[in-house]
Amino acid sequence: MKKRDFLKLSSLGGLGLLNVEHTESPSIKAEATWASYKQKFNMSGYAAPKLDTVRIGYIGVGNRGTGAVKRIVNLENIQVKAVCDIRPENAEAAKAFLTKAGQAPEVYTGSADAWKKMCERNDIDLVYICTPWSLHAPMALYAMEQGKHVAVEIPAATTVEDCWKLVETSERTKKHCMMLENCCYDFFEMLTLNMARQGFFGEIVHAEGAYIHDIYESFFDKTKRYDHWRLRENQRNGNLYPTHGLGPVAQVLDINRGDKMDYLVSMASNDFMLETRAQKLAAEDAAFAQFKGKKFRGNMNTTTIRTAKGKTIMLQHDVTSPRVYSRLHLISGTKGSAQKYPLSGEGQQGRIAQGHEWMNDEEFKKVEEKYRPEIVKRIGELAKKVGGHGGMDFLMDWRLIDCLRNGLALDQDVYDAASWSAIGPLSEWSVSHRSNSIDIPDFTGGAWKNNKPVDIALEKGGNTGVRL
Repeated sequence: MKKRDFLKLSSLGGLGLLNVEHTESPSIKAEATWASYKQKFNMSGYAAPKLDTVRIGYIGVGNRGTGAVKRIVNLENIQVKAVCDIRPENAEAAKAFLTKAGQAPEVYTGSADAWKKMCERNDIDLVYICTPWSLHAPMALYAMEQGKHVAVEIPAATTVEDCWKLVETSERTKKHCMMLENCCYDFFEMLTLNMARQGFFGEIVHAEGAYIHDIYESFFDKTKRYDHWRLRENQRNGNLYPTHGLGPVAQVLDINRGDKMDYLVSMASNDFMLETRAQKLAAEDAAFAQFKGKKFRGNMNTTTIRTAKGKTIMLQHDVTSPRVYSRLHLISGTKGSAQKYPLSGEGQQGRIAQGHEWMNDEEFKKVEEKYRPEIVKRIGELAKKVGGHGGMDFLMDWRLIDCLRNGLALDQDVYDAASWSAIGPLSEWSVSHRSNSIDIPDFTGGAWKNNKPVDIALEKGGNTGVRL
């Protein structure tokens, strides 16, 4: 056989093997289950009936939940009806704070299912979920089934199957399911989104995002992570936390609203830190016995995505290596570019260019003033005072409540929650299959072709007050 013919046959055989592996993949099986799914109702652009007062119940008032509770009391036209946490001391502490702030929440605790009783109340409009990742989807699904809108921490789900369930349930119940991706509300990210809307960058060609954050010690902190849930999650090998970097650039690229993510490729380094520490502790401390003999994800994961319109996205994830914090946000177009992180240390929130050099401070300020989004003009300074990652958390909460009160479509819908979260399990598949490509489901059922981009003009709404 000629060498050329042999290579042709070899390549075809390889493709055949890939097809077999795709069929056997758990992620692909989940996708096959939903292959014939037809959209029941388009939640993109959906405006639910107005709520004069938004009545809220919180599940999980530990690290993230405590911050959410403390922020919400700065908003008018809200009532916190209930707080729930499996740890009684957390629930009682949240109640004490809220009581001093003029709220009167009921406490739900004492059992692993106490949250269900809270969701079943008929005087709650919004369930706000800040629990470990594995509970996000089950809680969001149950809350929607009980007729509640949902705001759920990231990721909204850790399996493709659950991503589909969130979509189906939101469409069927016509209840919002918003993933609380706060980075979409950071000041530079919103600035670049508005600039992209106004054509500053021309046609967007490429974008990058990352979550590089040294939280290594927290994985082994007995008090910070309930029952070491975060360390357990890191036994999965992929980009486990993609949405901080992906969310903002997905909005710039109009993902699910004019374009869609088509397929991805993911590669991971070896794990050089977690297993060594976990096995040592497993031999010394009964609290870590569950990790005996377990493997963990690689230090660095790099995932690349191609969209239906030929745009590309690069995402990175590393939460163990001792590196300087970077939540990379890079936009590259035919007329200009922007980048946030690594920070320069000079106080400038990011860098902008329309050529091969970054603008100087004076030029940057002019552009920033011209393209500052309306939401930042209205409450940006107030958000900085309230706080929450520099104010972006408060902007996110304010916008969510304002949309619910005024009957407006949310900036992040269930299709965003599903498609952004699905990168986690899909990247796991790619890593485990020598970085082969894998399709990204179209959770919109083709509606992405006609869905409208996120509205950041605040031409409607914007009247939710604050107490400061």
